[in-house]
Amino acid sequence: MATASPPPLIERALVDFFARHAPFDRMERAHLVMLAGSTRARYYRDGASVIGPADGPCMRFFMVQRGEVQGQRAGTGSDQVALGPGECFPLGALIGARATSSDYRARGDTFCLEFEKQVFDRLLAESEPFRLFCTRRLAHLLEISQSQSRAAALEEAQARQGLTSLLGDLAKRSPVACTPHTPLAEALATMERERIGAILVTDASHAARGIFTERDLLRRVVLDRTPLDVPIERVMTAEPLTLPETATAFDAAMSMALRGIRHIPVTRGEGALAPVIGMVSERDLFALQRVGMRDVARAIRGAGSRAALINAAKAVRMLAGNMQAQGVGNEQLTQLIVALNDSLVARAIELVEGEFDLAGVDWCWIALGSEGRREQTVATDQDNAIIFRTDADAGNRAATADALRQRLLPLARAVNEFLAELGFPLCKGEIMAGNPQWCLSDAEWRARFGDWLRNPTPQALLSGAIFFDLRALAGRTELADILTSWLAEEAPRRQPFLRALAANALAATPPGGLFGALTEHSGIDLKSQGARPIIDAARVLALALGLPATATSQRLRLWATRTGDAPLADAAIQAFQFIQGLRMSRQLRGVADPLAANHIDLGELNELDRRILKEAFRQARKLQDRLRVDFAL
Repeated sequence: MATASPPPLIERALVDFFARHAPFDRMERAHLVMLAGSTRARYYRDGASVIGPADGPCMRFFMVQRGEVQGQRAGTGSDQVALGPGECFPLGALIGARATSSDYRARGDTFCLEFEKQVFDRLLAESEPFRLFCTRRLAHLLEISQSQSRAAALEEAQARQGLTSLLGDLAKRSPVACTPHTPLAEALATMERERIGAILVTDASHAARGIFTERDLLRRVVLDRTPLDVPIERVMTAEPLTLPETATAFDAAMSMALRGIRHIPVTRGEGALAPVIGMVSERDLFALQRVGMRDVARAIRGAGSRAALINAAKAVRMLAGNMQAQGVGNEQLTQLIVALNDSLVARAIELVEGEFDLAGVDWCWIALGSEGRREQTVATDQDNAIIFRTDADAGNRAATADALRQRLLPLARAVNEFLAELGFPLCKGEIMAGNPQWCLSDAEWRARFGDWLRNPTPQALLSGAIFFDLRALAGRTELADILTSWLAEEAPRRQPFLRALAANALAATPPGGLFGALTEHSGIDLKSQGARPIIDAARVLALALGLPATATSQRLRLWATRTGDAPLADAAIQAFQFIQGLRMSRQLRGVADPLAANHIDLGELNELDRRILKEAFRQARKLQDRLRVDFAL
């Protein structure tokens, strides 16, 4: 359907607006000009439907220009997502030529830029940035899913580090306020001078009569063309939500999430007449969490006793929940947890080490499995070992190794027990440093690895899946570095072992290609069916190229650098991080048992996350297909 070209001035404004937002900021200007000529702006009043399931197959692309659009899965009161300026919808329905499954409505006075499906299809064919944005569904859906889950994550954040702070302690600055009769121009000048996004409107007793925010400026001043000489009470939001100084930061965070507001006045006492003593903003709460992270790290480093370190370990879990509530990405959140857990382990070893005489012994505590890959989730048990240096001048190396082992084992067992107190359960398979099998000299470790590489028995392959992911955590870290360098040189030479390891990696099969075969009551093991296929494939691909990395994402990135297959690696990384995020969410909701924490029924997921999980499984299968090709399996 043809659309009349807008006047040149409006066309330039549209091009400039598009160019400020992804993916249009990476598109050729000729496509932006074509797009501007095919786009129209439409106004939607508060509560008006933009598009919904009843409208049939989607034939238009929407982009919020001003205001806000709220999407809600049809028939539910949850699964909401707020879309602001520059955000687009509904891509999945447009690509699939189907009706949208969500009901999109304007929240407040809203303008959307819209163009027809014919234009959308042309951009898909001609513009690579636009096509990648729309067709690399996983990355885009992950972004939306993350924004949807923030309110749900905040609900679980009560009593966690930082959000238990009282608002009276946070609102230390007197609020910037004006009277109801203050001219609008004067209030705006005050906001600009103070560099604030909201001004409070109070009466003579300092009680809150209203609040004026940047959102009010758009809705009631700019769009309504209100003169600047009117009193601010004409355009303010009357009777704003207030909270007493005795409320917590969690109370404020939940109120902001549920009501879609960004500022809350803090009062001394309760009720409409209580005087306001300060204001807290969404930014204040985010800053609070950053302080919390520093505090937790400082508490770990400064723990002078076992009891102090146990308290610090509890705070790690609390902080992880708060960071997830802020929308921190899964990979970044995992790195945060691993970094703090590394500090916990290192400090635990320091506290225990002084109880034993290890003078003259060079040893290194090494992490294995998920800890070695830096992929620990909250519910994880111990996988660790010790490597120590034998005395090269001793006449009997075996006797020397055994003697050193007997000196190290009491320390290792004490550390294992202390780590269990810190929240890291003992490994049921006894893959721990306190087991004599895994407290070995440097020469013994090379002999053990060499035997696995030469003889790819089922046990050797099982061990390879754990021990090839080693990294140093404490002690003489160069001992682990020497061993990993030796492994990186030796593994590529052992093709029979690599081929057997690849075949073993294919045994963990993601759910079938036809996702529809899975019902909402289908149960999935996120670890064995989702994460493990990607972890195992990345390990084989990295070992075959002699890459020293242990983390799954880093292995895939380095593999892509060598092979040039960045799209496959990027998609697999996104799939892996989404699955890890699902596991993390369950564990942060209190599902501490590793088996239960990794199991999920599809009915627990909203429609969007089920779509993402489908795509994640598809990417895992594609990575396994690459293994079949590379190793002729």
